[in-house]
Amino acid sequence: MGLGKRRPPRRASGGSGLSGQQARERQAAPSQAAKGMVHQELAQEGLVDVHGLAHDGRGIARGADGKTVFIDAALPGERVEVAVHLTRKRFDEAHVRQLIDPSPDRVTPPCPYNDRCGGCDLQHLSRSGQRRHKAAVLSDLLARQGIQAEIDSIEVLATDTEGYRRRARLGVRVDAEGVVHMGFRARRSHRLVSVTSCTVLVPELAALLPALHQQLSALASPRLVGHVELLASDDQVTLVVRQLREHAQDLDLWQQWAQHHGVALALLSGRQSPSFAWVIEPRAALTVQVPSAHGSMALGIAPGDFLQANDEVNRLMVATALAWLGAPGTPDEPLLDLFAGIGNFSLPLAAAGYQVAAWEGAAQMVERLRDNAQRVGVDVAADQANLHDQTQVERLLQDPSIGVVVLDPPRDGAEALCRALAKSTVPRVLYIACDPSTLSRDTAHLLQGGYRLRRVAMADMFVHTSHLESMVLLERPTSSPRQGVRRDG
Repeated sequence: MGLGKRRPPRRASGGSGLSGQQARERQAAPSQAAKGMVHQELAQEGLVDVHGLAHDGRGIARGADGKTVFIDAALPGERVEVAVHLTRKRFDEAHVRQLIDPSPDRVTPPCPYNDRCGGCDLQHLSRSGQRRHKAAVLSDLLARQGIQAEIDSIEVLATDTEGYRRRARLGVRVDAEGVVHMGFRARRSHRLVSVTSCTVLVPELAALLPALHQQLSALASPRLVGHVELLASDDQVTLVVRQLREHAQDLDLWQQWAQHHGVALALLSGRQSPSFAWVIEPRAALTVQVPSAHGSMALGIAPGDFLQANDEVNRLMVATALAWLGAPGTPDEPLLDLFAGIGNFSLPLAAAGYQVAAWEGAAQMVERLRDNAQRVGVDVAADQANLHDQTQVERLLQDPSIGVVVLDPPRDGAEALCRALAKSTVPRVLYIACDPSTLSRDTAHLLQGGYRLRRVAMADMFVHTSHLESMVLLERPTSSPRQGVRRDG
């Protein structure tokens, strides 16, 4: 497997490169010198020993010159022959040319596109190894902020399901020969890798890929399709076609295809400010399930809404939030859910007895949350706010009766909010994050404001990839911190 251009092999120097002193040491101890000589010659040929795993899942080694080398698909403890495909000032990037000594954690990737597709970067690592790596990444990022959370104290939320993704966006491209390609981007590239199968999609979506590829090839103007998006909700699959310009003949073909496969169909049309319209509406309202204290809740969604990719792990996260927070300390204890989305956490917490006020930045999501509160029969106040604005978030936190703040921000985190929380009197904060680096940064602000870390969890939301979700529970101290989790200094 390779990215970019491969370097031509280096010409042998013809000498060991040892100094006079090293030569005398070699004569005095030939066995040790021979080992050193072999090691250097092997390094010149591209053989390295992998000693670690970077946060993004690449192996870490040292080249012959001591320079750090990041190696695609290499695992700690392995000896590999590498080919450098990108040289930088402080490090090189390489791929495995030949595997010499494999790690016991190495497995055969289940996907036939693993060496090309950029969707999954850890399929060569066992599932248990993936989880250990992700917990270690979370622990390391917290440690960089002076927060110690030993790996053994990090709870792991995971399932054994292989096909887990309930939504997928597939790019579409027509090459110079007129061949239609549909698939995902190559790793660290805009190049499209055409696929007709995907091991991480839920079965009902994976089953549609071959027929969808055939449908695109049958269109009169496939170049007018930018991408297609698949969504699996309760008992319904939805296809959204990104149509750059309307085409009546192709629209008829899409309708026939969707009717044949029992799929709801929508178009997102226009190059600038595209408009959304149903062509074949769903049989019933689109819903997804989340757990609550009184059984499962069906939340309404629409294409384009934020939705956690892994249904089973999302249920584990919601259940964990309910368990960590427990019952309200007082009847109708006030709770703020910020970046509330469709009510993934708001509604189960309201059903548990909290008096929930939910705030969200997107107006359409606020409306969806209100509809969902009515659908499941719980009372939640939902409003819109800019949760990255310091003044607005400080205003939201002025109520001294607030008992809990729950936040689930996007990848850039919630620094303004956490700075405001650090100055507040809110007793407990539950932070759910899709980026552990911003979580660590924001958690440091909370600890500087007097909070203490009580619980930490890593949620394996994206199996076979280096991405992870995380959860932390922080409290203003009323007792000693939980053993195994502490703030240095």
